[in-house]
Amino acid sequence: MSLVVLLVRKLVMDAGSFALHSLKYVSTGSFQVPNFPEFVGVGLVDDVQIVHYDSNTRRAVPKQDWMNKVTEDDQNYWKEETNKALGIQQFFRAHIEIVKQRFNQTGGVHVFQKMYGCEWDDETDKVNGFHQYGYDGEDFISLDLKTETWIAPVPQAVPTKHKWENDKADMAYLKNYYTKECPEWLKKFVNFVKSSLMRKELPSRVSLLQKTPSSPVTCHATGFYPDRADLFWKKDEEELHEDVDRGEILPNHDGTFQMSVDLDLSSVKAEDWGRYSCVFHLAGVKEDVLKPLDKRHILTNHPEFPIGAVVGGVVVVLVVVAGIIGFIIWRKNSHGFKLTNMSETSSSSGDDPAVKKGTGEEQSMLKPTA
Repeated sequence: MSLVVLLVRKLVMDAGSFALHSLKYVSTGSFQVPNFPEFVGVGLVDDVQIVHYDSNTRRAVPKQDWMNKVTEDDQNYWKEETNKALGIQQFFRAHIEIVKQRFNQTGGVHVFQKMYGCEWDDETDKVNGFHQYGYDGEDFISLDLKTETWIAPVPQAVPTKHKWENDKADMAYLKNYYTKECPEWLKKFVNFVKSSLMRKELPSRVSLLQKTPSSPVTCHATGFYPDRADLFWKKDEEELHEDVDRGEILPNHDGTFQMSVDLDLSSVKAEDWGRYSCVFHLAGVKEDVLKPLDKRHILTNHPEFPIGAVVGGVVVVLVVVAGIIGFIIWRKNSHGFKLTNMSETSSSSGDDPAVKKGTGEEQSMLKPTA
């Protein structure tokens, strides 16, 4: 099962039951990485992507339908988010060169990352913030909110540590953001996710498809929500398990889902076709959608099929997960930048604390000290 499908399922099925929720933003600047944007920014709620920006599209876009609720009162929100992301992109472009100088590097493939956000326990109401940078998959520098200090695990980050710790105003701003502003946004997002769980939509279409007269018949359902659904074949009133091939539940571009299930009819007599039906069941909905197996309703483009071609041309079921950019950085231990998924997002929640304010951290970021 694809990573994207797993993440979408995680959003719908688990978001309402988590005790510990998280909001995080990850920005990645790359140098000479083939077939990967120079800059990608993503935002995630409970590790499910909500926003995306990259240097190829140069646009910040929502990745969940409910994100539109956040901005329905602000028509300029996505334009502003795009401008912020463009600013971070320029910042990363300049400072990856500075980090390379710190490590005495002139070429090669390199990746510079920033990950920040907060966690909220909805049972204890405890919050915790995190803010860290990584370089080539290893920790570079991170913020310790409790001690209000920066931790530099490598010598190359020590000048940055001293510079940022001397900026008391910036430290006060970051502490306020991670203990108050970020948790407020996280709670808002979690409420939106929970409300989306109440949404239930039956398929906009259930179709029977067949490539050739001897091919299995595919029952395809699309446009339903959420993905807690089942699609199966039955004979009379008994669900079939043999000669059946189930497909995965996949996301559509509009946030709904699609799925299919094949039935091999090679051993079924023509006069028995009327005993077969395809059934769609959506969790929480009493009435199922029934699609009887009828040759007159099978869609095909095969010229030899007795029913003829489908009006309007060839019927093709496309399974496309668009805009997915997978980029994973591994580290040997279980902390820091061990696994960072850059699959489709950008800064969003409300405000990137660094970009919004132009904090001392970002202004002086990694400038060499005298």
